[in-house]
Amino acid sequence: MTQETIQPAVRKKRSNPRLEYYKTIWSRLKKNKAAVVGGILILLFIITAIIGPFLTTKDPFELDVTNKIQPPSAEHWFGTDNFGRDIFTRIIHGMGLTLYVGFFSVFIGGVIGVFFGVISGYYGGKLDTVIMRIMDILLAFPGIILALAIVSVLGGSLTNVIIAVGVFSIPAFARIVRGSTLTVRKLEYIDAMRALGASDARIIFKHILPNVMSPIIVQATLRIATAVLTASGLSFLGLGAKPPAPEWGAMLSDGRSYMADAPHMVLVPGIMIVLVVLAFNIFGDGLRDALDPKMKK
Repeated sequence: MTQETIQPAVRKKRSNPRLEYYKTIWSRLKKNKAAVVGGILILLFIITAIIGPFLTTKDPFELDVTNKIQPPSAEHWFGTDNFGRDIFTRIIHGMGLTLYVGFFSVFIGGVIGVFFGVISGYYGGKLDTVIMRIMDILLAFPGIILALAIVSVLGGSLTNVIIAVGVFSIPAFARIVRGSTLTVRKLEYIDAMRALGASDARIIFKHILPNVMSPIIVQATLRIATAVLTASGLSFLGLGAKPPAPEWGAMLSDGRSYMADAPHMVLVPGIMIVLVVLAFNIFGDGLRDALDPKMKK
């Protein structure tokens, strides 16, 4: 057999390690039925948030006092609110608003938290002590209380809610990334990179961050659920999205005065908040199990 016939056979046996890694994660994830259901729900929510507003036939802000507080019917699937607005249309339009707050606030908290976590874990010493004590101070406050305090200072608005939720998400990311960085920086290949003259920035971005992405992704997924719940709570208290924005927490606040006569005004947005939070939580739990190195066979 010639060398030319051997080489193609060798090439066929070669595999992409990264692709094999993703296949392994997917094989573990799809075994978790709850996580698959959560992922499907998240995908449906995102698709609905993107294309849903273009498919609805009613205006979410249109007032119709002659049809106010109507129960669910063929014309109004989820009924109408105290101003005669179609609740189904407002739920669809509000989905994009809710996911926007959840994703963007976690993005802000994640970027800042990962930065401080990597710096703290990589350099250690007094810098590590100062950063972690600041994170401990932030963690001493319950998340909703800290967010409430920040929004009270900045003023009630959707932008300030995103900032507040992002700020109280920082310590969780920082502590997780710091712990992972402490583990990775002790590995031999990191010492080898230093010996070869690699800069700290190159080691952090090329070798440490890629190895700590798994806990970051899991924490971000779980944190979105917390962000949605917190943002809805702030809007319920009147510190988030302002009327007539179709934010689910604000819709809950509007419907609490009509719970006896029109329970659908509270049930519908409440159930939607529960579904979104539940979907992200169960998907995050499944993702954590799939990415856990201890699960490898």
